[in-house]
Amino acid sequence: MLRTITLFLALTATAFGQNSAKDEAQVWELEKAYWEYVKANDLGKYRALWHENFVGWPFVSPAPVRKDHITDWITSNTSKGITLQFYSIEQLAIQITGDIAMDYYRIKATWANSTGAEVKTDRMRITHAWIRMQGTWQIIGGMSSPVNANGQ
Repeated sequence: MLRTITLFLALTATAFGQNSAKDEAQVWELEKAYWEYVKANDLGKYRALWHENFVGWPFVSPAPVRKDHITDWITSNTSKGITLQFYSIEQLAIQITGDIAMDYYRIKATWANSTGAEVKTDRMRITHAWIRMQGTWQIIGGMSSPVNANGQ
């Protein structure tokens, strides 16, 4: 009986670990898609990543915002004629607990004008909280801030 219980627990732990790794990979792919949507200025696909009850605090905002303002930072740039030219992401940690995922990363985003000339570079730390509902992950909360003087 003890062997059966031990075997069951080992198999359950292995299956849980595989599901967790799969979920982590899925969330990370969604984070990369997020930045591709910004780069393509595809606000529809970008908005689809966000849960209706989202609240978060982007570093460009003086106060937390809800879903109806999540594209403000993008349109603020594009209205000045600049778009995301390229970016690089440094994944730091993802933690999945049931249907909640916490994702932490740093990003360097370079913005350019219509001639391709670099206009500005943002270096940020980002935290996103994702919730899985009916098999779909969506951002339910988040926060970003500029990196420190050491780029951390």
